[in-house]
Amino acid sequence: MACGQGPSAGTHALSDLAWSSAAGGWGPVERDRSNGEQAAGDGKLLTVGTTTYAKGLGTHAASDITYYLGGTCTAFKAGAGVDDEVGAKGSVVFQVYRDGVLAADSGKVTGTDGAKAIGADVSGANELRLVVTDAGDGVDYDHADWLDPQLTCD
Repeated sequence: MACGQGPSAGTHALSDLAWSSAAGGWGPVERDRSNGEQAAGDGKLLTVGTTTYAKGLGTHAASDITYYLGGTCTAFKAGAGVDDEVGAKGSVVFQVYRDGVLAADSGKVTGTDGAKAIGADVSGANELRLVVTDAGDGVDYDHADWLDPQLTCD
């Protein structure tokens, strides 16, 4: 993806695309791995509700990941869940923003929940932001996974 241009036409795994910015609450955002701890690359296979995922973004509340779309994309979809590495602990909210406006909200997701589907229409948007909050109860054990996140572009 060249500077100033959105992704090419087709469906893309978000973890294969360059983000504009990414910040995790405990260590860096991981591509195709869980959050792990504070070092880059220390995560494990993304696992939510005993189901494993080869593609995704592992992070920790509070986190904020931004992608430049350049008005070329139409849809975002993903699964969202608390990684099994923290057991039944952890609670987060996944949010999708389209040009700064909230487009989707998962509601509270806990370590006892399976993956929840989340998606948004991003037609014509210049920016996609993926945000994870602590669900209002602190950040302990909030290992959050964006599972198989996909972006469809024209």
